[in-house]
Amino acid sequence: MEQVLLKGSEAIAEGAVLAGCRFFFGYPITPQNEIPEYFARRLPQVNGTFLQAESEIAAINMVYGAGGTGARVMTSSSSPGMSLKQEGISYLSCAEVPCVIVSIMRGGPGLGAIQGAQPDYFQAVKGGGHGDYKNIVLAPSTVQEAADLTYQAFDLADKYRNPVIILGDGILAQMMEPIVLPNEKQDFPEKNWALNLDKNRPRNVISSSYPIVEELEKVIIRLNQKAEIMKGEVRWDTLQVEDADYIIVAYGTSARIAKAVVRQAREIGIKLGLLRPITLWPFPYDAIYSLVPQVKAFFALEMSTGQMIEDVKIAIGRERPVYHIGRYGGVIPRVNETLEKITAVAKG
Repeated sequence: MEQVLLKGSEAIAEGAVLAGCRFFFGYPITPQNEIPEYFARRLPQVNGTFLQAESEIAAINMVYGAGGTGARVMTSSSSPGMSLKQEGISYLSCAEVPCVIVSIMRGGPGLGAIQGAQPDYFQAVKGGGHGDYKNIVLAPSTVQEAADLTYQAFDLADKYRNPVIILGDGILAQMMEPIVLPNEKQDFPEKNWALNLDKNRPRNVISSSYPIVEELEKVIIRLNQKAEIMKGEVRWDTLQVEDADYIIVAYGTSARIAKAVVRQAREIGIKLGLLRPITLWPFPYDAIYSLVPQVKAFFALEMSTGQMIEDVKIAIGRERPVYHIGRYGGVIPRVNETLEKITAVAKG
């Protein structure tokens, strides 16, 4: 099959176009600017609409409007911009409007640095906005996955009438790799719930406002029931876990580093394996717990002070020790320093 050479950000945008996305609303912020730049050129070629909004807040509410009509719509941003979008994401989740939201993480808190990091796990996975809701969160670790998971995200969003978040970082967004693009999607689900100009049916109302508390409670119960069903979308990948004495858990760019660590650890006699969550929500708790009987210790490799590690600890309880390994603010963990920390634990 024919390969093309794309940046991660370009692969995300093209994957969205091939999935039927015809509306993009966003606001520029490094290191994800190649996403709106690509859409600005590409969407007019497919009779789509690109609009640079006046702010991140405006962009996410434009997504609400377009998604409410049943259109496949996307926005993207980076850490401070995602903070501004949280109110709109909460509204979208309550109103059950499907969309895809791309978050390309950079160093934080505050304005921080523009280099890739992973400090926004909590923001994406634990809600970010106000209220009781859950969003599926997909974490690509290659440019190929950046295209494929974005393509699949639109189907998941429509399936559950729910926002889906693609969580990457500035390293993935900027790296280039040869990939095979998916086929352009031809069939799309009917959306009888959406707003349109059909006068031959009852009027649809899409809202996240429920002043009568008993009505809001019913909505929250329905959203929670839907979240339980969405847990069936859990995905993960493994590398050499079958005989592993130690497991490193990592996602996204950190997982690329972890693969090299596994290889070098094996060369010096340490049986290390990798479990890579592909869905950060739902998190692969059962997959991690299933490794507890054979494993002496777990390591969580993150480009943060430790956020995913909390879910790893939930997965295994107190049955095995869990160690955090990471660098912060955009500093990339090195293979040798990661291996040194694992070796120190393995050798007691």
